[in-house]
Formats: sequence, structure tokens, C-alpha cells
Amino acid sequence: MKRLFRSTESDYHQVNALFENATEGIVLTNGEGNIVLINPSALKLFHYELKDVLGMPIETLIPTRFHSAHSNYRKDFYQHPSNRAMGHGRELYARTKDGSEFPVEVSLSYYSHQKELFVIAFIVDITLRKESEKAMLNQKKKLEAITEDMRKLNFELETKVEQRTLILREALQELEKSQKELNEALNKEKELNEIKSRFVSMASHEFRTPLSTILSSAALISKYTKSEDQEKRDKHTKRIRDSVKHLNELLEDFLSLGKLEEGRINAHGGDFSISEFADETVDEMKTILKDRQQIHLNCSGADHFVSDKRLLKNILINLISNSVKFSPERGGIWLSMENHDEELEIIVRDEGVGISESDQQHLFSSFFRGANANNVEGTGLGLHIVKRYIELLHGNIELQSQLHKGTTITMKIPALPSEDQRC
Repeated sequence: MKRLFRSTESDYHQVNALFENATEGIVLTNGEGNIVLINPSALKLFHYELKDVLGMPIETLIPTRFHSAHSNYRKDFYQHPSNRAMGHGRELYARTKDGSEFPVEVSLSYYSHQKELFVIAFIVDITLRKESEKAMLNQKKKLEAITEDMRKLNFELETKVEQRTLILREALQELEKSQKELNEALNKEKELNEIKSRFVSMASHEFRTPLSTILSSAALISKYTKSEDQEKRDKHTKRIRDSVKHLNELLEDFLSLGKLEEGRINAHGGDFSISEFADETVDEMKTILKDRQQIHLNCSGADHFVSDKRLLKNILINLISNSVKFSPERGGIWLSMENHDEELEIIVRDEGVGISESDQQHLFSSFFRGANANNVEGTGLGLHIVKRYIELLHGNIELQSQLHKGTTITMKIPALPSEDQRC
């Protein structure tokens, strides 16, 4: 990463962290198919040192018997570049430094810089999965054979005593239960692979634009060396900061989802002032408002409430950010907070682009984006994370929307026991 961001290294610690700490191997090749960048996970995967692979052709990481075919595939890709997600196409194998081979899944993405095409490969070692699939298939065959034998035995012994028949039936039920569990495990594995493919495809798409912006602006800044070029330097510095901020927002969504999946986020009740909390949140959101956009705030009921203020703020920031992004300039955004003693009702309303009925049923799913949101930056995780936070607070959320008329989101949060009461 230092090669790409030499002049602005201090501004890219988020990008460096993503690249250096990614669990998947990431390899970047230039227009000639030579390796120009490789992350630590990829080096560990292939047992190479960084100095050994930089500048080497990508075929270095591929078994020799596939070199000729891969060279043709690579040339065809450079002529007709496209994003290719994991889990599609032929079985792939990679080669380590000592010549050993292992199965992999590869997702390809690309971008152009200074008229040269660069290809990004995301590489995952699937050795354990292949072994697991083989073991599960063998187990399934064994279970099927046992089931068949038991059915034959049951047919032969159906004239024997009722007790023996009951035992055999119970055995069959257990075998069928095991087979059902095995099928469910296989379906779950398939579902996880599909989610992973969507994640990699989405991440490569969302990261490509800000990374390209950073690369081009970093290159241009170095050309503006005169004092009268300060305005141009400031312009490109702002573009870099905005792109890094966007990357940081993407990372925050991924980290929040990861913590939720691991069960590392819990709700903690605490007493707070609703009006102060609302004013503080609105002030924070003013920095992202478009030209002449305005947030209208209304608070009613008792001013104090017991809940997890941190989770509530994350929820409101997410929802208000969506209203800002999907509302026009000069548009209004309304935030209402009404305390009904043991329940806090929160309503966020806008007059933006709205959401179609067909999309509304999928909005709280991970990585889903509405058909009219393709031109707006985002991960498709925001509303999914909001719903998970609402569940942690034991509340519920409802969404009403019409295309071109706006969206209203209503949440009802019950009061939590305060930490002092628990003690």
C-alpha cells in the first residue's frame, strides 16, 4: 500500500488496516499480468516473502499445468473486464512456493488508472470446505445405506413382537433425523457461501470508486508544486478525505455486523434526558446535510427515560443519514420523540425518493439495496443493523413508504431496567 499512497500515507490508515488485516488473500496485478501488490494473508497462503513475488507474473501462483490456459483466460479478461464473484465457474487450484497445490475460490474485480487496467483478485483457501463436503457426502451415503438396511430389516421383522418393532421404528426416526440435520447443514453452508459471495462482490464494488479517487488525487497533488496551485491541492485533499471517510463508514458497518454476529453487543440501561439526547444527535447530523436541508425536531412527554443511549444514537444516526442521502436539497427531515412513561416512540420521516412495495419486504435483510438506491453510496447493511439493535432493546420497528413521496419509520422502545436497579 505504501507504493500507491506514498505522498499521503498518514491519511490512509483505515485503508491500510483493511488491506493488511483482511482474512482473504488480495493480489493486485497490472496490465501485463504482473503482481504489483499483495497483502499479508496472500503471502501466508502461498508461503512467499514480499520480495519474491513483486513484479512476478500471476501464473507464479498457479500450477504449471494450467499456465497456458490461464494466460488465455487472463488476456480474454483484460479485453472484456467484468466483476466475477466467488463460487462460479470451474474448480480452481493454486500453488505455494514449495510446489504444493490447494483448492481456492477467486473473485475478480478491476479498475483503470492512468489508462492502465489493474485487476484485483480476492483469494480464499477452501481446502477445509472440500474435505468437509467430502466427509458429509460419505456420511450421507452411509446413512442412506443404513436407512435402507433398516427398512429391509423392518420389513422382515414386522411379524415379531410389538416391542421389537417399536425399537426399530425409533432407530429409523433417529436416522431420518440425522439425515435431515445433514441436509440442513448442507443448505446452511450453501447459504453462507452465497452471503459471502454477495459480500465480496459488494465490497469490491464499493471500495473501487473511493480507492480510484484516492489514487488519482494523490497522483495529481504531486504535480501542483507552485503556491498558486494551493486551491487545486485543497480540492484533491478534500476528495481524498471524503473518500477515506466513506471507506471508514463501510468498515464501521462491517465491524458492527461482525460484533452483532459474534454476540459482542449488549444493551445496558441508563437514565438520560431525551431533549438533550435529541439536540446532541441533530447537531451531529447537521454536518452531513445537503444545501438547505433541515431537520425538524419535536420532543414530548417526560424528559427522562431509561434505555441504552449508545444504541439509540447509532439507530438515529443511521436512519437520519438515510433520510439525508435519499432526500433532495432543501428537503425536510422530521424527528419526533414521545415518551409514554414506560415506552419511547421515535418517528423519523422524510419526503425523499421513497421505497417500492416489492423492495420493502427485503429492506431489513443484510446486503440488500433498493432498486432506486444503486446510485447512492452504501453497503446495504444499515437497516439490517438498525433492526438488530432494536431487537437488543426489546423494541419493534415499522416502515411505511411510497415512491417519490417519502418514508416514515416508527420505533417503539420499552424502558429498560437501569444498571443501578440491577445491582
